[in-house]
Amino acid sequence: MGTILIVDDSLFIRMKIAEIVQRAGYEVVGFGANGQEAIDLFNQLKPDLTLLDITMPIKDGLTALKEIKQKDVNAKVIMISAMAQDMVISQSIENGAIDFIEKPIRDLKILKVLGRVFSTNISN
Repeated sequence: MGTILIVDDSLFIRMKIAEIVQRAGYEVVGFGANGQEAIDLFNQLKPDLTLLDITMPIKDGLTALKEIKQKDVNAKVIMISAMAQDMVISQSIENGAIDFIEKPIRDLKILKVLGRVFSTNISN
């Protein structure tokens, strides 16, 4: 179906997201715990989609998003955060995120977003 990189500083959140996406048939190709790992793993693994938390140590998600998009303008990144204020969402979209998922993580929300992302890939 599609390969996914999951980056969040919370192990619990990483495992919860992995469980949801794997149950739906997607392949998780890697996990990261901070923004720098997100960049390194993206460059190494070239996932179809990266799920990226915003608030993380070393490098935050928005900085990682900018660097990922500089390397690959076609990178598909969805931001995940409990900070779902309009400003944060608009910054994410302006910097190249294709969507935004608000914490707490809900199965249906993730599956809807993944369905949109990967159905677009099929028709391209």
